[in-house]
This record gives sequence, C-alpha cells and structure tokens, in this order.
Amino acid sequence: MTNGVTNVELILASQSPRRKYLLEQAGLRFKVIPSPFDEAAVPLDAPDPYVRALAEGKAHDVARRYPEAWVIGADTIVASGSRLLGKPGSTEEARRMLARLSGKTHQVYTGFCICRQADNAAFTDAVRTDVTFKDLSESEIAWYIQTGEPFDKAGAYAIQGMGTFLVRRINGSYSNVVGLPVCEVIEILIREGIMGLEPGSHH
Repeated sequence: MTNGVTNVELILASQSPRRKYLLEQAGLRFKVIPSPFDEAAVPLDAPDPYVRALAEGKAHDVARRYPEAWVIGADTIVASGSRLLGKPGSTEEARRMLARLSGKTHQVYTGFCICRQADNAAFTDAVRTDVTFKDLSESEIAWYIQTGEPFDKAGAYAIQGMGTFLVRRINGSYSNVVGLPVCEVIEILIREGIMGLEPGSHH
C-alpha cells in the first residue's frame, strides 16, 4: 500500500480525534479542516438520511473553499427505537441516555460523504452497526458519567474508551461505531483512484 494518497489533496472535514485516528491508522495522509456547518439546519429525519444529509453538509461546506481537494465529511448518531440520541448536554441527559441503552440493542449510524467540487464528484453512504449493552446498574452509570467521557459522544458513550465495558456485543463495523466506517470509505478512495494500491509497496 502506498503511504496515503496519489498526489491528491485529501481533507477531513471533522475535528473528531477519533475520525482522524481511524484515517491515520489506515495509512492516509490528509489535512484536518473542520466544517463550521450548522447541524441545526438539517431537519430531523430517519437516521440513515439524516446522517447522510449532515455528512454532505459538512463535506460540501469545506469543498466549496477547496474545490480541487477531495473532502471527507461524516456524522454519527445513535438510534434507540424511534429516538435519535446525539451528544448529551448535561449529566442528567447522559444518565437518561445510558439508562435507555442499558440491556438493549441500539443502532449506530455513520453517514459519510466524499466529494470533490472541481468535477462535481460526490459519494454518500451511511453504515449501520447494531450494539448491545449489558444491563447497567445506577452506580455503573454514575461512575461512567463522572469520568467525563460521555459528553462529546453521540449516545453518551465511547466504544473505544472506558465505555468499552458497557458493550456486550456488536454486529457490524466496529470503526463505524467509533465514528467512520473505514472499510467503506477506503473502498471508495481506491475505486476512484484517490488512494493508490501499488504492488510491492507497504508501510
């Protein structure tokens, strides 16, 4: 695998350290330019079209300023039944979210958009992963909240952090739950020639 990208500028339109880490792990070289896109501008919808619309909004927002670059935008949301869970705004909200997820299976959706303004190319998709929590006691929930980890995470937990102890089972893409479905993203980058695979080259 060549180290990263075939002489194309690649931009991650997200300040999420988790997305940055996932792309670095995949051997990509890229710049991080977060999008100031207003998420409130996207009306609430079913989870799949909603995360797609958010990812497109973020990607196109940055792509307009860097038309020659390929831009990756993404958004992750947790769905529990008919309710969408974003990032908790308070300790009480985090407690309610974790109590709601306790002992049940919920869905994590990450929408992503890979676009290049100069040639009007855009690829958008959403990936779903089922995550099953163990039964959580009130003291486990209280302990986890006091770590501070739930507060900038959709659904109030981080599967790759201390929140790993909450998760009994996962069905689907793990990286999708962290914040970016790496397999699907890389497939598009390779298919479109944005990322080169040359025989004999490796990290």
